[in-house]
Amino acid sequence: MKLTDLEILTIGTPPPGWGGRYWIIVRLTTACGIIGYGEVYAASVGPAAMEAVIGDVFSRHMQGESPENIELMFRRAYSSGFTQRPDLTVMGAFSGLEIACWDILGKARDRPVWALLGGRMNERLRAYTYLYPLAHHDKAAFWTSPDMAAESALAAVDQGFTAIKLDPAGPYTIRGGHQPSMRDIDQSARILAAIREAIGPRADILFGTHGQFTPAGAVRLGAALEPYQPLWFEEPIPPDDLPGMAQVARALRIPIATGERLTTKAEFGAVLRAGAASILQPALGRAGGIWEVKKIAAMAEVFGAQLAPHLYAGPVEWAANVHLAASIPNLLMIECIQTGGEFHRPLIGNTLQVEDGFVTPPDAPGLGISFDETLARAHPCTDEGLHLQMQEAPCDYTRQNSFEGGAPRD
Repeated sequence: MKLTDLEILTIGTPPPGWGGRYWIIVRLTTACGIIGYGEVYAASVGPAAMEAVIGDVFSRHMQGESPENIELMFRRAYSSGFTQRPDLTVMGAFSGLEIACWDILGKARDRPVWALLGGRMNERLRAYTYLYPLAHHDKAAFWTSPDMAAESALAAVDQGFTAIKLDPAGPYTIRGGHQPSMRDIDQSARILAAIREAIGPRADILFGTHGQFTPAGAVRLGAALEPYQPLWFEEPIPPDDLPGMAQVARALRIPIATGERLTTKAEFGAVLRAGAASILQPALGRAGGIWEVKKIAAMAEVFGAQLAPHLYAGPVEWAANVHLAASIPNLLMIECIQTGGEFHRPLIGNTLQVEDGFVTPPDAPGLGISFDETLARAHPCTDEGLHLQMQEAPCDYTRQNSFEGGAPRD
């Protein structure tokens, strides 16, 4: 069984675009005809450039190799160019290709991927979702409205979710970190107060910032959030400032979560050693793939930390998250797009879905999904932008800041 062919499907997501502007799906084929699917998450270069990187990583390090030799192929990619250090773009490309290898291996053995990772530890996986506008909401006003946020949160909790996430403290700028404006602190506290009043103790609140603040600014904001008992404060400062993140963790009574912008055990190990976070959020399509994140989970277990795999991508990474999550003892929860995503679910034949706030790991071989190539090819990417984009304007200290969560499409 040898890897022979690669095809890259870069899919443009239809409105509203929850999960990103496009998804990069890789399709690997073996000499014996087994097909596996993987996903590359959130490239920091444009789609054409990222496709070239994926092709190079495959032809240079994986083509002609057995899909079983994941460790060997990882070391080749990780060490390429005499680096032997985390490279976000190269490891992102490898991650998607690695996920496809696991899909192939499961299909070859007629077993789900979780069974190849040590077996099923978790029968059901606790899920959370971002808050999104409801059908009757003014989409522009939603992101700064305590009443709409509370209504959306209650609707999600009534669907069975026991955790919901929001990030109202923007803006997300290329200039982070900055001190939050007093308006942003006040707005964040008012929104959390409204949500907590609406849902009571029925669900946890997860507060995200995408690394926008200085350590001192994050402590100021976090202190205003503490009365509402959020389960985590996500990336309160830029992810590479581990001493600063540890400073925030020591100053607040809210657990710190981080990881969506990190790659490989080298970076996650540094987080754990610094005491910077107790909840790790690896994105499997960026962090090195399923096997690398399995190692990260084992390291986290030693430090008393839990995993909450990140998802702001397509359904193939979602499937990889599900199999990894099924196999680890220190799972906190997994991220989902609403109850599975209006475009996510049909793209995988509705083989995964959120029911009463939980996901059940599939028993079908490989990733257990039925990827619809016809639907994928009907939505080619025509966007030359990035999967997620930052604004260049700084924080506005004279007017209210607003961020439309998740880069929606009109």
